[in-house]
Amino acid sequence: MDTRADRPDPDALLRRTSQEVESRERGRLKVFLGAAPGVGKTFEMLTTARQLLRDGVDVVVGVVETHGRAETAALLEGLEQVPQCLVDYRGRTLREMGLDAILARAPRVVLVDELAHTNAPGSRHPKRWIDVEELLEAGVDVLTTVNIQHLESLNDVVASITRIRVRETVPDSVIERADEVELIDLTPNDLLQRMRDGKIYASHAAGQALLHYFSPGNLTALRELALRHTAQQVDAQLVDHMKANAISGPWAAGERIMVCLTLQDWDASLLRYGKRLADRLHAPWIVLHVETGRDLTDDARARIASQMHLAQSLGAETVTVPGQDVAIDALAYARGQNVTQIVAGHPAGRGWGGRLRQWLGYATTERLIQYADGFPVHVVPRSPTEDSAQTRLESATAPRIGPYVASSLIVAVALGVALLLRRGFEVSNVSLAFLTAILGVAVAYGLGPSLWASTLGMLCFNFFFLPPIYTLTITAPDNVVALFFFFATALIASNLGARVRSQAVVARHRAEITQSLYHFSRTITGIIKLDDLLWSASHQIATMLDCNVVLLLPENGALSVKTSYNEGRAIGADDLAAATWAWKHNSVAGRGSDNLPGVHWLFMPLRTGRGPVALIGLDTEKGGVILDSERQRLLDALADQTASAIESLLLAGELDQARLDTETDKLRGALLTSISHDLRTPLASILGAASSLDTYGEELGSAARKELLATIHDEAERLNRFVANLLDMTRLEAGALRPRRERVDIGEVVASALTRASRLLVGHHVEMEVAQDLPMPLLDDVLIEQAVFNVLDNAGKYTKPGTNVTVTATCDAETLTVRVLDEGEGFSISDPDMVFSKFTRFMSADRARPGTGLGLAITRGFVEAMGGKIIARNRRDRLGAEFVITFPIAAEDVK
Repeated sequence: MDTRADRPDPDALLRRTSQEVESRERGRLKVFLGAAPGVGKTFEMLTTARQLLRDGVDVVVGVVETHGRAETAALLEGLEQVPQCLVDYRGRTLREMGLDAILARAPRVVLVDELAHTNAPGSRHPKRWIDVEELLEAGVDVLTTVNIQHLESLNDVVASITRIRVRETVPDSVIERADEVELIDLTPNDLLQRMRDGKIYASHAAGQALLHYFSPGNLTALRELALRHTAQQVDAQLVDHMKANAISGPWAAGERIMVCLTLQDWDASLLRYGKRLADRLHAPWIVLHVETGRDLTDDARARIASQMHLAQSLGAETVTVPGQDVAIDALAYARGQNVTQIVAGHPAGRGWGGRLRQWLGYATTERLIQYADGFPVHVVPRSPTEDSAQTRLESATAPRIGPYVASSLIVAVALGVALLLRRGFEVSNVSLAFLTAILGVAVAYGLGPSLWASTLGMLCFNFFFLPPIYTLTITAPDNVVALFFFFATALIASNLGARVRSQAVVARHRAEITQSLYHFSRTITGIIKLDDLLWSASHQIATMLDCNVVLLLPENGALSVKTSYNEGRAIGADDLAAATWAWKHNSVAGRGSDNLPGVHWLFMPLRTGRGPVALIGLDTEKGGVILDSERQRLLDALADQTASAIESLLLAGELDQARLDTETDKLRGALLTSISHDLRTPLASILGAASSLDTYGEELGSAARKELLATIHDEAERLNRFVANLLDMTRLEAGALRPRRERVDIGEVVASALTRASRLLVGHHVEMEVAQDLPMPLLDDVLIEQAVFNVLDNAGKYTKPGTNVTVTATCDAETLTVRVLDEGEGFSISDPDMVFSKFTRFMSADRARPGTGLGLAITRGFVEAMGGKIIARNRRDRLGAEFVITFPIAAEDVK
C-alpha cells in the first residue's frame, strides 16, 4: 500500500501551526449561528457567559439586545456591562458598543450581539464585525451571534426565498476564521409557536411577520441553509484534522463520493451514476483520474479530457494526480480526502481477453475492491452501446507489437551469451544473463514486454540448460525448484523495472515541464516591450502544447491579433466572433467548450486580479478536444505567468504616462505662473513709463524723462532675458544646442559677464580675482559668458545690497575652475542641487524673488554641453552660497 498516506499533509500541518501561532496572539471567536431571529442565539450566548463567570473567567457584556424578552433580560443580571457610547445622528442619540471602553477594560471574554449590525455614522468602524476584529487583534475572546441570512455569499439565496433583501451582511471569511461555530437550531413549528406567544416580537408586529418572513416554507429553507453551512465548515475542519494527523479514512461523519475514472471508462454512465448518487445523498463528489505515465494515443487523451469536462459540467470537482498503480493511488487519495463511497466501472472485456487484462494489472475495479478496506465500492455496469467505444479503447490501449519484438530479440541475445557462459560456469550463474535482459526490457519498454521477456526467458532456460536439454521436460525435482524461482525472480524483477521506468518517465516529464516553466518565467521577467512578451509567450505555449497559438488584445474598441504562432488555419469571422464573446463575458469559448463550440479555435481569457488583460486562442489540426487535463494545467500555469507579465507592462506604461502627464501639468502650471508674472511686470512698467512720457512729456523735467527712459530700457532688457531663457531652454530640451569651440580667454569672458550684470549688482561690492597665465581652452565664449551671467543674476536676486559678490578664476594641472561667491543666506534645502531644476524659485525672507526659475537650469545645460560641471553649495568660511564651474584642461590647452 502507498506509504504516503501514513504521513501528515504538509499544508495541513502548516495551517494548523499558523492557527496555533495566531491563537496565541489574538483572541478566540465563537459564533452562535441561527436560521432566523428568535431561535435562542442570544439566550444561549448569555447562558455560556454565566457558566464562564461561575468558572472564574473575566466576562463582560459589550452589547446585548434583549428585544424586550424577559428571559433574556434575566440572564443579564450579574454580568458586568461596559458603558456604551452615545452618537448624535440627525438629531437623535444612538447607543453603540463602547469599543474604546472595552479595550481599556481588557476583559478575557466579551459578549457582542448581532455581528452584522451597522454602526451609526461617526463611529470608528462602519460595521460591528470590524469592531470584533479589533477586539480579537487585542487578544480579547469574543462571543457573538449572527443569523444565516446575514452571510454575504447567501444574500441572494435568502432574498430569492424570503423576497426580502437583507442589507446588513457579514463576509463569509469572518465566520470561516471563527474558532467555534455553534448552531442554535429550532424547528419551524416551535419557532412559529414562540412567535404567536409574543416571545420574539410584540403582538402587533408578530402578525405581519407570520404573514411574510416567518412562513413555514421560509423557515424550513433557512434552517436547511444553516444546517448545510455548519456541516460544510465542520466537514472542512474534519478533513484538515485527518490530514494533519495522518489519520487513514474514511470517517463517515459526512458523505463524500469519489468516481474513479480509468481508460476503460468510455461510457458517460459512470459519471451520471456518480452524479445521481451524490444528489441522493446530498454530498459533494469528486472525479479522480490517475496518470500512470503510460503512452496513450491522441484519441485516448482526448476521450479522458472529454470525460473530465463532462464531470465538471455535472458539478463534480475534477482531480488528476500522478501515480503508478491506479487502484492504490486512488485509495490513498480517497483516504486523504475522507471519501466515504467509491464509484467504479465494471471491468472491461469478457472471456480470455478480459482475464488477460486483469492478470496484466489493467482491471482497476477488482484491485479497488481488493484493497478498499472500509470503502463501499459501487460497480456500475456498462451500457450495451459501449461495444464500439470498447473497440476504440482496445485500439488505443492495446500493446504495440514493436516492443514485444524488441524484447524477443533481447532475450535471444541473452540466450547467445548464456550459451557461451555455459562452457565455463554453472547453470545457476548462466541464469543471470536472462535476468539482466529482463531488467533491461522492463526499463526500456515497460511491464507488458518485460512479462513477455520473462516467459521467453523461462522457456529458453528450461529448453537449453535444464536436463534433459533441448526439451521442455524436467526430470529432477531440484530443477523444478530452480525453474520456479527463476521465473518468480524474473517476474519480480520485471515488475520492479517497469515501476522504475514508469516513475522515471513521469519524473522526467514533470522535470521538463518545470524547467520549461522556470525558463519561461526568467525570460518574460526581463522583457520590457509588450510585443516581445507576446511573441515569447505565444512561442512558448505553442511549443509546450504542440498547437497553433494567437494572442489578441483590445485596440480601439475591438480585438485584434497582436502576435501568432500559427502554421495552420487563420482566424475566420466566426472565430473572431467567438473571441469577442469570450472577451466580453470573461469566459472560455470556442472549440470543445460550452460556449460556441462549433468554431475551429478555442479562446481563453488571460486574467489577473484586475480582470482580463488579453485573450489566447488555440487550434490544432488534430480532431477532438484540444486540451486534456494535463495540458489544461500546463496552460493555466503559462497563462497565469503571461497575464501577470502583460499586466506588469501595462501598469508600467500607465505609470510612465501618469508620471509624464503629472510632470507636464506641473511644468505647464509653472510656466503659466512664470509667464503671468514675469511678462506682465516688465510690460506693465514699460507701458506705464511710455504712457507717462506720452501724456506728461512736456511737463516733466529732463531728469524725470531720463528716469522713465531708463525704466523702459531696464524692463525691456529684463523682458529680453526672460524670452532668451525660454528660447535657450527650448534649444536644450530639443538637443539643438551645438557649442562653437574656439580658444577662449576666461578673464575676458568673466569681465564681460560682470559688465553685463553691473546694473543687476548695483549696491553690491563686486570683486574679480583671475589668476595669471590661465590656459585658453576650447570653449564657446558666448555660452560660458551667459552661464556666468546667470549665476551673477542669481546672486544679485538672493543677496542684500552692500554685501560682497566675488568671482574667481583659477587653474590646476587638469581643471579650470570659475567660482561665484556671495554673502546671502545660503541654501536652506537639504540638497542644493535642486536649484538647477526648472522653474525652481526659493523664498527669501518673506517673499519670493522675481524670475522664471530657468536661469540656473540653463546654466547647467550650457556648462554640461561644453563638457564641464557645475555644483552649488554653502560656503565653508562664512554664510553664503558658492557656485563652482569646472572644465577639464587638455594638455595642448596649457601654454
